[in-house]
Amino acid sequence: MKILIADDDRMSRRLLQKTLEREGYEVSAVGDGRLALQELSSPDGPRLALLDWMMPELDGPCVCLEVRKQHERPYVHIILLTSRGSKQDVVAGLEAGADDYLTKPWDRAELIARLRVGQRILQLEDRLVEARETMRFKATHDPLTSLFNRGVIVDLLDRELSRTRREKGCTVVMLGDLDHFKSVNDRYGHVVGDEVLREVARRLLASVRSYDFVGRYGGEEFLIVLNNCDCGQAIVRAEQVRNGVANYPVQTTRGQLAITMSIGVLASRDWDLGLVEEILGVADRALYRAKAGGRNCVSLAKKPTALCDFPR
Repeated sequence: MKILIADDDRMSRRLLQKTLEREGYEVSAVGDGRLALQELSSPDGPRLALLDWMMPELDGPCVCLEVRKQHERPYVHIILLTSRGSKQDVVAGLEAGADDYLTKPWDRAELIARLRVGQRILQLEDRLVEARETMRFKATHDPLTSLFNRGVIVDLLDRELSRTRREKGCTVVMLGDLDHFKSVNDRYGHVVGDEVLREVARRLLASVRSYDFVGRYGGEEFLIVLNNCDCGQAIVRAEQVRNGVANYPVQTTRGQLAITMSIGVLASRDWDLGLVEEILGVADRALYRAKAGGRNCVSLAKKPTALCDFPR
């Protein structure tokens, strides 16, 4: 495990480094507080740190304060090394953000024991972060396809439409539905149907840019949101998505299956609609026209030209 030593006394620094290297640590050693802060702020910086209290540039407590401001980085367990033994000094160091302290001259056995405590705390922290991220993912993603679930993809669409209106841009919305999917489930079973849904989800993600949104809208329906998209390219982009599904059979445990998708598409600039439900209603009607037109095709929601053309 990586560990940082920060001490302006060269002999103390070398002694600490040799001791920790014998224990199997990957040691980085610096001689002042500013260099220590740089090390601890780097993306792959150490998660354990031994900081001398008194150092040039920044002292140990100041380094602690700066490190604790970096909320996005993984937690760093910091032990202050100090010759100060008063309770006031200890309290000041801990309140600055230190996790522990060790009085000089340090004892080797105590040093190693405190570092092992720090490692256990970091392991617990990592498990808690992993559990939190797992819960967050489950709450926001569809369990079968790992795409955004319906609630999240609709919320993302709503936010994107609001941003588009402010910036006078364009968002392209696609509502796609797999053709004859019920017959896949009826003939081959739901296990094969699930295999198809997972593969289609993978292909949809591969058909869009990394910053676009793809979600499972329900059953075999998928909602795709293209951010900052050229309105004139809406049909072209929808055809790319459709071809990504239809061009190659889906490999399943029951063999290869030809799968196609019908897509209703609209460009937000063509529609003066304030509610996300209205946008989805327009996309759904365009999808219905694609189904009625023979399936495996794209239908563009045309800009209304008369009062009676607006959705009701």
